[in-house]
Amino acid sequence: MNLSFFIARRYLISKKSNNAINVISWISIVAIAITTAALIIVLSAMNGLTSVVADLYHAIEPDLKISSVNSKYMTFDEKLLSKINSVKGIDAVSFSIEENALIKLDDRQAVVTIKGVDDAFRKLTHFDTVVVQGSYRFFYENQYYGVFGRGVANKMDININDFVTPISLYAPVRGKVESINPEDAFNKISISPSGIFSLNDDFDYKFVLIDLQAAQKLFDCPDAFSLVELSVSNKNDLKTVQEKLQEVLGPEYLIKNRYQLNDVLFKTLETEKLWTFLILAFILVIATFNIIGALTMLIIEKKKDIKTLYNLGADQTLIRTIFMKEGFLITSVGAICGLVIGLIVCLLQQKYHLVTFDDMSVIPYYPIKMQLNDFIWILGVVMAIGFVAAVYPVRVFTRNDLVHLNE
Repeated sequence: MNLSFFIARRYLISKKSNNAINVISWISIVAIAITTAALIIVLSAMNGLTSVVADLYHAIEPDLKISSVNSKYMTFDEKLLSKINSVKGIDAVSFSIEENALIKLDDRQAVVTIKGVDDAFRKLTHFDTVVVQGSYRFFYENQYYGVFGRGVANKMDININDFVTPISLYAPVRGKVESINPEDAFNKISISPSGIFSLNDDFDYKFVLIDLQAAQKLFDCPDAFSLVELSVSNKNDLKTVQEKLQEVLGPEYLIKNRYQLNDVLFKTLETEKLWTFLILAFILVIATFNIIGALTMLIIEKKKDIKTLYNLGADQTLIRTIFMKEGFLITSVGAICGLVIGLIVCLLQQKYHLVTFDDMSVIPYYPIKMQLNDFIWILGVVMAIGFVAAVYPVRVFTRNDLVHLNE
């Protein structure tokens, strides 16, 4: 066994003449363990929230979305479809239209975003899972139906059991219209409510989903669409598939993944995670001040040992290495204990759902998602802070003792 490590280990576990040194050493270990465990738990919880948000957005957002750079609408083209299908890893393709329109029911009206979708849209997303009332249906017995966001449904006072009162959708006619009747400037379709979905306020107060053919009729764009939406079979290959698609389709098309479509939201979540990590790391810095105190008191107590080692031929490097490894042991024991505690707490939350939400929440319990990178980063930061905290007392006090020995 390495001599310096052997002596450092003995200093850590052996009883000192001054019991305060033992107390401060173990306080340092406990403080580092608690702070490290807190880092693991908090970052894993934030990972879980980010994952839940991504899953919620997956209900209406595809893995990849293609739009035209030069035009608002695209017409169906076998050449375009063959290029898309030539990229390996694409699971399903859907065509859709997103456009603003006026919705009117009796004397109530509002501007909403109409999303016209085809049959493949259900395969790309999990939208049917967020329909909380009614059913996922857009066409039945020669009648168009719509699925309304909860916010839109409440604002318009929509009753999904009312099939008599028509809900009207209006959109401007494309091109110039010469008529004295204002209604001639608008396309109009009537739909009945089939269901209500609830996702979050960004979607609930904005979207109404209808059949793609109904949207083409409303927006006066037969056989056209504004978006091509794709699902990827292996989510880990999402970036690779996106890059290959961009290479195949060229600069005339803009391709975005789900995270890029909602980049503000996900960047905000990542920023919150970063600041949380920095705040807890600052608390960790304060906790490591105990290491400075413990090592300082230990060096003062071990003056006789330092003198003995020096007389036996130990140089300054060996003596400093002993106390640096003492600081390393305090930090590493605390860090490992903290990682284990954090891991156990996260596993318990995942299995037994110790922290729950009320019935009105989107998810029933606090989500936890552990990532190996977090464990590595936290361990590295803790060890680095512990090393920096040990450098000052070791260099200053051992130098003073050695100077006196040489006198």
